[in-house]
This record gives sequence, C-alpha cells and structure tokens, in this order.
Amino acid sequence: EVQLQASGGGLVQPGGSLRLSCAASGFTFDDYALGWFRQVPGKEREGVLCIRMRGGITYYTDSVKGRFTVSRDNAKKTVYLQMNFLKPEDTAVYYCATERSSRGWDVCPETYEYDYWGQGTLVTVSS
Repeated sequence: EVQLQASGGGLVQPGGSLRLSCAASGFTFDDYALGWFRQVPGKEREGVLCIRMRGGITYYTDSVKGRFTVSRDNAKKTVYLQMNFLKPEDTAVYYCATERSSRGWDVCPETYEYDYWGQGTLVTVSS
C-alpha cells in the first residue's frame, strides 16, 4: 500500500524558515518523482514544485522560486521541502504526492496527473 506522510508544519513568523518532510512507503521510492502541493481552505489545490527521480527540480508556481527548494533522501525514502523567507500568503496545508505512471521516468508529472496523496501538514505564517 502506497503511503505518504507529510510532517513538520507549524507556526512561523514572516521571513522565517521551515522544513517539511514527506516519508514514503509501499513503493519503489527511488523510481518516482515526488511533488509538493498546497491548499488554502476554500481555494483550489496549487502545485508548488516537484523533484524528479534523478533529483532535478521543476517549479509549478513562480511564487516560490528563490525561496523554496526540495531534496530527497532515497535511503530514508523521504523528500524534504525547505521553505525560506516565508510570507503570510504561504499559509496553507501542504501535501506530498506522486504519480504511479511516472515510475522510471526522469520527469515531473503535470499537476493533474498525481494520483497518490498523503495527509497534509499545516503551515501558518503569521506574526
């Protein structure tokens, strides 16, 4: 069974940093791209970025470029979202996800193609 569990959310002041983790199990982690998404209540889910199988990064939104980055530890089956210079508009529930058909392809899926989702973690940016 594919499982993805995001953690590390919390309250942070504007300008601060936070690192989220996504622990995976139930699939060959090394062979898949992993994506990060976020959702504000009442709004559509937004793609943030993706890390490809070989570690390359694709950004789904320009709003986080230069502030957010992503890394993966295949030995730990974990992907990390490092968020710096946080803004109040970054407040959201953050989710990690993957897409079953991407196995073995060094590409990031389109945001609508993701079909395995983990539980989210809430990030609140406020003073």
